[in-house]
This record gives sequence, structure tokens and C-alpha cells, in this order.
Amino acid sequence: MAVRCAFENSNEVGVFAMLTNSYCIVALGGSENFYSAFESELKPHIPVVHATIGGTRIPGRVCVGNRHGLLVPSITTDNELQHLRNALPEDVKIQRVEERLSALGNCIVCNDYVALVHPDLDRETEEIIQDVLQVEVFRGAIAGNVLVGTYLTLTNQGGLVHPKTTVEEMDELSQLLQV
Repeated sequence: MAVRCAFENSNEVGVFAMLTNSYCIVALGGSENFYSAFESELKPHIPVVHATIGGTRIPGRVCVGNRHGLLVPSITTDNELQHLRNALPEDVKIQRVEERLSALGNCIVCNDYVALVHPDLDRETEEIIQDVLQVEVFRGAIAGNVLVGTYLTLTNQGGLVHPKTTVEEMDELSQLLQV
């Protein structure tokens, strides 16, 4: 089921929330309507965690995760990290990542099996993605855009891509990402 919601006066819900099949992280500071939309639909099934990441309210842009793990940027405080560890399922591995491209949600898109990442992501970060999220990692772009997490959203069943993605790119993505 889909539910309409907005964070304050912004329609960019994916900036202020991060959702997997195992958990949801929502930004602090939203209205009760914003939180109730998530909690009424999701809380019976998965934890809905209210959090800041590095003092920001944009978990959808700075975090990336799947049922195996959650990657957070190096700006995540110890208190924020502990809050996430206390709130998320025990089998979700949480890792702080030291990466120059710190908006991980913009630079990485994944499901439970594969990840597509910004071509300039550090090799060490690629290894962390493989280890924590337990996925095969590919480097690439979507419709010429290297911010793959902004221009593609992905589940285990399929994905949604930028409208200027060519048919050839979509076919390649389908094969590469196994969807």
C-alpha cells in the first residue's frame, strides 16, 4: 500500500526517510502526520527509527542499507550510532564509513543482492559495501548521472530509473542488477 506524506513543506520523502524490507529510518523534527504515515503502515511489520545522522535530518541521502546492514557516514556521532544499534534488528550490521563522497544514499543504490555505486567511490568503501551489505558491487551511472542513488531506486523485484535512461541502459541494468 502507498500512503501520501510530506516532511514539513517538502515532498521529497526519500530525502527524509530510508526504507528497507527490515527497517525504516525517519528524520527527527517532522510533523505528527509524517511520522504517523510511516508508523501506521510499517510499524506492525518493521522497526521505524526516528534518528539524526551527523546532526542532519536527511537519512535518505546520507545512509544506504538493506536487510543485511546499514552504512552511515563518518559524521555519524557515537550517540547516533548507539541509538541505531539499539533500535534496529540485531542481525543488521551497522558500519560507519570514512568516505570522501559522504552522501552515501546519493552515491550507492542496492537491494539485498547487488549494489551500483558512483564510479569514484573509494575501493575501501566498495569492500565495506560487499562485507556489510553482503552484495556484489558494480560501478556505473544512470542516464549519464554518477549519483546513482538519486537516479535509481531498487528492490529485489525491480527498480525505477531516471526518465532519460535509454532502453539499452535499462536492459544492461536489468542484467547487471539481476532484476
